[in-house]
This record gives sequence, structure tokens and C-alpha cells, in this order.
Amino acid sequence: MSIRFIDEDLHAWIDYPVAASLIGTPFLLGLGATNPMALWLSVATGVAALVLTLFTNHRLGVIRVLPYWFHLAVDRAVGVTFAIAPFALGFTGIDALYYWANAAAVLLVTFVLNAPSRQGRTVVPA
Repeated sequence: MSIRFIDEDLHAWIDYPVAASLIGTPFLLGLGATNPMALWLSVATGVAALVLTLFTNHRLGVIRVLPYWFHLAVDRAVGVTFAIAPFALGFTGIDALYYWANAAAVLLVTFVLNAPSRQGRTVVPA
């Protein structure tokens, strides 16, 4: 088995719970102690991730207008943003750790574990 095992279909299945987690987990962890943006950046990103997933041209996309490569580029930008946010916005403690852990996960999935895209693939309705 290749280390690059997260293909478009698996990525699509992961996206919905990740979006829900980005929306709900900050409340469960009590983020925002060092800066309210620590709470709301994650919530806003979760909502945006949900919308992005709904509009991506993959198996679980609902309105398939965005190419998968664009979705992946946005995910990577989120990973970089999450890595920088604690420094730029002054997050410390659990606030900073939350963003660094999410950045590491997103960048690992999108750069290291991501399987090459099947170019020219037409997504078949589920």
C-alpha cells in the first residue's frame, strides 16, 4: 500500500466530518481565551469548508462546479493559514495548539498522503 492513499473519494468522505469538527470543536475546547478570533476563525473556516465541499466536483459534491485541484489548493492554503495564525493573531496555549495540530493534519493529508488526481475523470453520481 502506498503512503499516498487519500484519493478524491476518500477526501470527499473526510471533508464533511472535518467541516463539522471545525465548527463544533472550538466550542467544546473553549477556544478564544487568548483572542476571540481563535474561536471564530475555526468556525468560519468550517462553514467555508462545508460550502467548498458541496461545490466540489467529486463523488459527494452536490453542485459540482469547482475542480478537485482547486479544492485541494484551498485546503493547502488553510493549512498554511492555520500554521501562521497563532503567531499573527497572538494565540497561546490551547488556542495555538489547536491551530498547529489542524495545520499539521491538513498539510499532511494534502501534501504527503494525497494520491495523484485521476486527470480527466468524470465524477459519477453516487
